[in-house]
Amino acid sequence: MTLRHGREYLAIPGPTNVPDAVLNAMHRPAVEIYTGPLLEITSSCLEDLKRLFATTTGRSYIYAANGHGAWEAALTNTLSRGDKVLVLGSGRFATLWGDMAAFVGIEVEELSFGFRNAVDPAAVEARLKADRAGEIKAVLMVQVDTASSVMNDVAAVGRAIQAAGHGALFMVDAIASLATMPFEMDAWGVDVAVTGSQKGLMCPPGLGFNAAGPRARAAHQRAGLRTAYWDWTKRDGAQHYEKYCGTPPEHLLFGLRQAIDLLFEEGLEAVFERHRLLAEATRRAVAVWGEGGALDLNIVAPSARSNSVTSVRTEGIDPQVLRDYCSEVCGVMLGEGIGELSGKGLRIAHMGHVSGAMMLGTLGSIETALGALDIPHSKGGVQAAVDFLAGAVSAAPAEAGLRNAGA
Repeated sequence: MTLRHGREYLAIPGPTNVPDAVLNAMHRPAVEIYTGPLLEITSSCLEDLKRLFATTTGRSYIYAANGHGAWEAALTNTLSRGDKVLVLGSGRFATLWGDMAAFVGIEVEELSFGFRNAVDPAAVEARLKADRAGEIKAVLMVQVDTASSVMNDVAAVGRAIQAAGHGALFMVDAIASLATMPFEMDAWGVDVAVTGSQKGLMCPPGLGFNAAGPRARAAHQRAGLRTAYWDWTKRDGAQHYEKYCGTPPEHLLFGLRQAIDLLFEEGLEAVFERHRLLAEATRRAVAVWGEGGALDLNIVAPSARSNSVTSVRTEGIDPQVLRDYCSEVCGVMLGEGIGELSGKGLRIAHMGHVSGAMMLGTLGSIETALGALDIPHSKGGVQAAVDFLAGAVSAAPAEAGLRNAGA
């Protein structure tokens, strides 16, 4: 017996669910790339990306690439072979960014904080103070690691770099955090920010982005790893095709324009609050289930748990069996554990185009699976999520609607 007939729901941390409005915006013929409406779409997207990154001093760049391409663009535009970077490990993806740096000839030192903890700003400050020769040219960090589900305090690390009096560039991966929680590039001292289209931006995979501040653009002038495709200077050219080093990814741009419009229509503060509430509801449910002994939230400190994705450790059970039940019976696809949680956990995403109905349905599917599979757990996780949302979300709009209907 299966209950999955209907629209499958992706509760994985990328690609995320694409709104129908974005899909519809992409469903149109190709247009001419040298004149006409595509020029305005490019211009407006570049400006609005700066707004999403919260920078007035930085410049934004769009690549036909995934987030790994955006990583490479950040590295090659600012660094030279033999330069040293400090990678702040708190899961899987900062380490992978460091691996990419090593591949192109950059020396990499990793300061690891494990798979269950956030980056410690004090340790970053101490390491940079010890680098009296200024060998470290950049600090690489993710705001949210989708493997561990940690949320790192970008502002605090930025302050630590400043307190150390160190000249290293501060590069931040906001791939799994932009448009799900605050990101303040200028205020937090971020020199290069990167993101991708397939998470909080609610678009299909295929677009990567850089935002480069003044210090990064100064470093760019002497960078020895620059290549034609990723090069910021070439993409600052006057011709439209130069913004993309060739033919623009038109239909992805049509979708991006619509997705950004949806975010601004909702309002960024409301977007952030929606993600916070649905994330906390998910954590409340997992905490209750975990009282049975088989499940546990991966990130130890509550303040370091992200509002994009929740990683869950499993004890004594095969998480794939749970994932298969949710997919095959309920039509809900959960994320598999990766990195340290490979075969030992799962991930529940709550980012991008996600609503209360979507998340409560996902949590209900998980609790159904736990019961059907006789996995040890405490019942009432969904009720804990419902109780939290009922207490957190004002009933005033609904009451106003009822009054208006009565009038």
